Amino acid sequence: MTIREAQDTVDQWIQTIGIRYYNELTNTAVLMEEVGEMARLLARIYGEQSFKKPEEAANAPAQLADEMADVLFVLICLANQTGVDLTEALKKNLDKKTLRDADRHRNNEKLK
Repeated sequence: MTIREAQDTVDQWIQTIGIRYYNELTNTAVLMEEVGEMARLLARIYGEQSFKKPEEAANAPAQLADEMADVLFVLICLANQTGVDLTEALKKNLDKKTLRDADRHRNNEKLK
């Protein structure tokens, strides 16, 4: 699925199953909530926090994928409702980073 297809698919889902988009401010709050849920899992899988129950660790990779998909879904909703073409936005962003960081990371002693 391309990014454009994802934007179209999410829009179709919202129009048929979701009824309508939440407003932009609500979706921003939902995005922050979803990012927090993803961060909590990352802290337990890769960080120093532990799971409350050891058996939770077994399902953590699937949960992480689901939380990442939640973040992506809400980000796509925000893009759709604000008129952002994420394909074009990502291309422009990568161009900006490439120009700005052409030598920056290569010369970063911390990355060697």
